[in-house]
Amino acid sequence: MRVTRRAALGLALVTPALAQEDWPNRPIRLIVAFAAGGAADTAARTVGQKLGDLLGQTVVIENRTGGNAVIAANATLQSPKDGYTFLVDAANQLTNPPLMKDLGFDYRTAFIPVSQFCQFPQVIAVKRDFPARTIAEFIAIAKDRPNAISYGTPPAAGMGHLAGEVFQKRAGIRLIHTPYRGGADAARDIAAGVVDAVLITTSSIRPPVQAGQARVLAVTSPQRVPTLPDVPTLAESGFPGYDMNDWNGVFAAAGTPSPIIDRLAAAIAKATADASVRQRMDAAGAIMVGNSPAEFAAWLAAQRIVCEQVIREAGITLG
Repeated sequence: MRVTRRAALGLALVTPALAQEDWPNRPIRLIVAFAAGGAADTAARTVGQKLGDLLGQTVVIENRTGGNAVIAANATLQSPKDGYTFLVDAANQLTNPPLMKDLGFDYRTAFIPVSQFCQFPQVIAVKRDFPARTIAEFIAIAKDRPNAISYGTPPAAGMGHLAGEVFQKRAGIRLIHTPYRGGADAARDIAAGVVDAVLITTSSIRPPVQAGQARVLAVTSPQRVPTLPDVPTLAESGFPGYDMNDWNGVFAAAGTPSPIIDRLAAAIAKATADASVRQRMDAAGAIMVGNSPAEFAAWLAAQRIVCEQVIREAGITLG
């Protein structure tokens, strides 16, 4: 049967629409920019499993580490923009542009925010024999010993590092920064007494705290954390408005059909609200979000301004 040019054009216009309506009809791939076993990986696997149930397709987690999360970003951008490959990323979306030259792409135009999975409150904790038991005492000691107290964060220019710089500026103190590859490495060293303090997530600090090898002085979130109900926030400790959580979320490569992005965001909202998902992620110290693409984009825009300002004023580099 011969197909006329007009009919062929009609089929070309209809086929993408039908593909979007049929989405998903095969496994969805989440490229995670971080190593297996970490906070972002745990969130991706926990939420991804529920997404698979909701969407009726397997969600495959693929960890692509390296290059300060640029390897995962490039892998996503080089994949077909058909709604079957998405990126799970974090603050690198905001911090890489002012820190890295010749990226080859612009995060703001190359990616479309889909939804934030969760936020991870961070803590300021000290080794067990450090004399301070409150933030006020910690600041007093730091003022008496400028550039003598060490603190570790994962990694250089990560949210812990930025949070530490904001804290130092507002407290009027100077500490020695030690970057780590991950939160587990920083937790290991504070347990061994290698560093005086750390600024890491609540989930990372749990093992040394439970072993009596570290004490948490404050959390960086606006509200207290359910897993650490007796620990005050920095906002309560003399720093009103302080809010520097770590986080992760899902991004689509620009060109991914909008209806697919909206459907995935709606599924993420349901998955992050699921009781079983929340129970598991609560244990990891996470605050589940599941916002809309527009809400996520607005949040990112505000955070980008904060991150770029801190990096510029503190002279933070990746080196």
